[in-house]
Amino acid sequence: MSKKIFHNASERDRRKKMNGLYSTLRSLLPGADEMKKSSIPTTVSRVVKYIPELQEQVMGMIQKKEELLSRICGEGDHETRQEKKPKSRAWSTLSTVTATQLDDGGEVVIQISTYAVHKNALSEILVCLEDDGLVLLNASSFESFEGRVFFNLHLQVERRERLECESLSEKLMSVYDKREAMLP
Repeated sequence: MSKKIFHNASERDRRKKMNGLYSTLRSLLPGADEMKKSSIPTTVSRVVKYIPELQEQVMGMIQKKEELLSRICGEGDHETRQEKKPKSRAWSTLSTVTATQLDDGGEVVIQISTYAVHKNALSEILVCLEDDGLVLLNASSFESFEGRVFFNLHLQVERRERLECESLSEKLMSVYDKREAMLP
């Protein structure tokens, strides 16, 4: 008899928990306040339709964000490169590199924004910088929750010739462009 009572109590708790979860799911749907409590199959059906709509909205917002970032970074030709690439993967688009020479001309700060999938490209970047006569003084990085990685490199210019930051940025950006072209 006690097994049956325990089983009934467990089953009642399980149903309460499931109903609570369906209620939470129902409340996350648009227009949840105005609609009556719908059946579980209706709720699941609405959720199955709503999730792809949200995914489309997210992809549209990612594209808008990338377009805005490319405008902010002043890379007008980057936009035409983006149009040629398939936009099926959000992380395979838009890496940015900026180089800024500090006032005295002997130091450079390079900022790189990319996705985690490109983290290992940093070694190639450092080799390029070394070949151009730059010595790394300090480096820092952090990764955002979206998988975006930000690198800050502080470098010393060994050679006394004039350093063209714009051409350096373009050269380093080509490392990321090559990597993106190799992605499936």
